[in-house]
Amino acid sequence: MGTDSRERMVRSAAFLFRERGYSGTGFRDVIAHSGAPRGSIYHHFPGGKAQLAEEAVRYAGDFLNAGILAATEGGDPASAVDAFVGWWRQVLIKSEFRAGCPVVAVTVESHDEAPQLAAAAAAAFGRWQDTLATGLGNAGVADDRAARLARLIVAAVEGATILCRAHRDVAPLDDVVTELKDMTREAVREG
Repeated sequence: MGTDSRERMVRSAAFLFRERGYSGTGFRDVIAHSGAPRGSIYHHFPGGKAQLAEEAVRYAGDFLNAGILAATEGGDPASAVDAFVGWWRQVLIKSEFRAGCPVVAVTVESHDEAPQLAAAAAAAFGRWQDTLATGLGNAGVADDRAARLARLIVAAVEGATILCRAHRDVAPLDDVVTELKDMTREAVREG
């Protein structure tokens, strides 16, 4: 990605977006959290906050996709769902339900002046879906069903994460994972 301070700022932005959202996170917050020199943020992100957010979304998308990929490599899609959701469960509990998905946070606040934010989020969600669909396909699920099920998994987990934050309880995520695991097992059996 470039320099160490630049990488720290991107990671810090992703972290802060999880808890504060896009509009609630300013350059000053990112500098303070990352420990980067104040002037460096303007040097590394001449496109402003939208450029930083786009890169933070890309970083978060890649980070989560690596976890999904590792979870799908075992060949059991139900276990992959469990592993993916287990990570979200830990994030929610550890943050006392303050942290959610930085990709969702930027998505819901993206606007016409920065269309690259919605595009970056769509690309991240698309990578997650593709990785899940590939894992399902490798387990014997037909391609069209694997693609639909992968989209459902991403949408359900993201929605459940939001519900968990609202209710300050992991029950919505636990309920969703139970159903998704059943659905993936059924899809593999039918495949």
